Amino acid sequence: MDKELIINKTKEYAKTKLKGEGTGHDWFHILRVYKTSIYIGKKENVDMFVVELAALLHDIADWKFNEGNSDVGPKLSRQWLDSLGVNDDIIDKVTKIIATMSFKGGTTNAMQETMEGKVVQDADRLDAIGAMGIARAFAYGGYKERELYNPNIEPQKYKNFEQYKKSVSTTVNHFYEKLLLLKDLMNTESGKSMAIERHKFMENYLDQFFKEWDCTE
Repeated sequence: MDKELIINKTKEYAKTKLKGEGTGHDWFHILRVYKTSIYIGKKENVDMFVVELAALLHDIADWKFNEGNSDVGPKLSRQWLDSLGVNDDIIDKVTKIIATMSFKGGTTNAMQETMEGKVVQDADRLDAIGAMGIARAFAYGGYKERELYNPNIEPQKYKNFEQYKKSVSTTVNHFYEKLLLLKDLMNTESGKSMAIERHKFMENYLDQFFKEWDCTE
């Protein structure tokens, strides 16, 4: 099994599938998560082959773009890796990471059982916060035709995944429903350390947003 060849082919596969995607779940999101996963993974005792494959394939078919079906991504990933002759135990590890990656409104069990999963999950969550996270939140909000902010709509605490999928909340509310919660959900010391600055950036952004909203400048 030529691991380098498999990684390179998987990069091209992900790039082809996601290039030009406009909601913030594009190839460059994958590439950032991939690079961050390598950075964090090198500090942990992990199987880097599993980490790299999971990072490259984690958003290959996100549930948000497949009518809420969380099984599509792991299924496509399994088919792809099987076509490359990847060992079944590696495929099982990668697809399990992908299946439990998403936050989903905090309503499902997204705990990673392996260090490989924890590394990739931290990298993915880091790309959801800070300056990049803000940009991605508003890109996705535009795609979903959500209001930027509406003072008459309060942030929600979701009871289940179905409620989260049907949410009509605003993009600014999404900060309180998810983004500002991620810092305290990091798995690794590196992830926790990197999240601090990005979290603070979001808090400063929201302070400025509300000053401008209320015209108090």
